[in-house]
Amino acid sequence: MLCGTGMAAGQGTGLLAVANQKEHSVEMVDVATRKIVWTVSVGVNGHELASSPDGKLVYVPIYGNAGVGKPGTDGSTLDVVDVATHKVTSMDFGRPLRPHKPVLGPDGMLYVTGELAEAIEIVDPATMKVVGEVPTGAKESHILAMTKDGKLGYTANVGSGSVSVLDMKARKTIAVIPVAKTVQRMSVSNDGRWAFTSDEDIPRIAVINTKQNKVERWVDTGGISYVTQPTADGKYLLAAETTKDGKGLLEVIDMSKWAVVKSYPLVPRENGGFLIHGDKIYLSEPLAGTIEVINANTLKLEDPIVMTLGVDGLTWAQ
Repeated sequence: MLCGTGMAAGQGTGLLAVANQKEHSVEMVDVATRKIVWTVSVGVNGHELASSPDGKLVYVPIYGNAGVGKPGTDGSTLDVVDVATHKVTSMDFGRPLRPHKPVLGPDGMLYVTGELAEAIEIVDPATMKVVGEVPTGAKESHILAMTKDGKLGYTANVGSGSVSVLDMKARKTIAVIPVAKTVQRMSVSNDGRWAFTSDEDIPRIAVINTKQNKVERWVDTGGISYVTQPTADGKYLLAAETTKDGKGLLEVIDMSKWAVVKSYPLVPRENGGFLIHGDKIYLSEPLAGTIEVINANTLKLEDPIVMTLGVDGLTWAQ
């Protein structure tokens, strides 16, 4: 059984919140009917999402209209969507940051990557004020993943090709680990023993030993991995990839063997992000405008949820 927590196995109700970069919006999907029930406009562009513990608020950092490390506008705000009223309010960080990945910590604080500051901004959701910062010691800290106890954080520093290890309580950088020429995305095993990032030039995933803060091994994959996600039982690592001939691929890595044990073709060539909820695993596909649905018990693909082009970050709203 690979079900996550907070929802009974098989329960298929609630709202899935989806950031859409192309539409500059947040789209709410009723997973029972698999339909978009309402949409709100947010700033240009919101990539990633986080939700409050009660699911009543959705936090949307507004990155800007550029790609990572490329020319364009520099976002400086955080939009907040009220799920009940559909209203959007905005908080200003007070400086250009290109804020990207929000993570709600177990301490109740909202941690948001600020690429241009080379830091993680700490926001108090009660006041919507910045109350601190954690330096990453590297450029383009695009994605943050945290251990379940919130003590350690890890950032994928895209153009720097490195991973920063952060002491979230002391608000300091512990180490910056060289990984590859370019990396993308970040995840951490459920027990906090391993951290994962993807080499964007060679089809392989770096497995970082979090006790030694070094790359301990590589897992060869069938394509260039973009995003990874451990399953709820901690046995497998899911990797959404693009093959050398431009096809999409979902691979299942057995973490006891560090080997790919299952592969499924994906039609799209670009992947967004994973979200595990109940007995479903969701994967956004921006170029296809779909959300792939994976059965968490069998790790097999089900019929996708058809949406609109540009879908990206995911969170659970209710």
